[in-house]
Amino acid sequence: MTQPICPGRRRAFTLIELLVVVAIIGILVSILLPALGQARALTRRVLCGGQLRQVHMAVTMYVQEYRDTYPCAQDPLSTNPFYWLWMGRGWRRLVQPYFNTTVDKNNPSILYCPDDPADPNQYESTSYAYSMAFYHDPDQINAAASPAATYSNAQPCRPQRESDVAHPSTKLLIGEWTSNHQPVPGDGGWWCWEGRRVFLLADGQVSYLETRKIRPARDGFPDANLTIDGIKGHDL
Repeated sequence: MTQPICPGRRRAFTLIELLVVVAIIGILVSILLPALGQARALTRRVLCGGQLRQVHMAVTMYVQEYRDTYPCAQDPLSTNPFYWLWMGRGWRRLVQPYFNTTVDKNNPSILYCPDDPADPNQYESTSYAYSMAFYHDPDQINAAASPAATYSNAQPCRPQRESDVAHPSTKLLIGEWTSNHQPVPGDGGWWCWEGRRVFLLADGQVSYLETRKIRPARDGFPDANLTIDGIKGHDL
């Protein structure tokens, strides 16, 4: 007669074994979460760099259409409130025709970095600033020696030519105003020596730069607006 098959008695996990499993899971989570956070941060940084590449294409088309000259307008563009060309709201309208969409404060499009901590209303959701060295000549730039010179005592615009950029691979054209991807307390933008920023250089290269590696400008800060000798100088 066939003997009935009787399954063996199952052995339950002990409390110690369960605690070990929980501990292992906790360790794995603690290892993976920072890595996932870093991956997300890298993705956002790459996104903002990609946006600046698109901005470079728009600026290039502008330069080609306007006989080798960079976007230029008289500062301030508005006095109530004050709109300066180097601030996003100023130069945005000059390159807007070369984007495939309308760009304004309600639709910042590629001019807004998702990691930008600033109040969207402060700069109308525009994260990138445009160096004054590209629409003031070297003499005008060398005559300015303080941050206030970039937003007071406005000088007449003098269009600069792309062919006059002496060091395109080391001259900052456009960049994040704040250290969006490595926040620092009291971030003073281009007047702050802390953090890192994504910049577009005149040759079209996009780099994530440690601020302390940028050369001091006329005002003593890593301020691409006041690069010594303007477009004939270099920032790196």
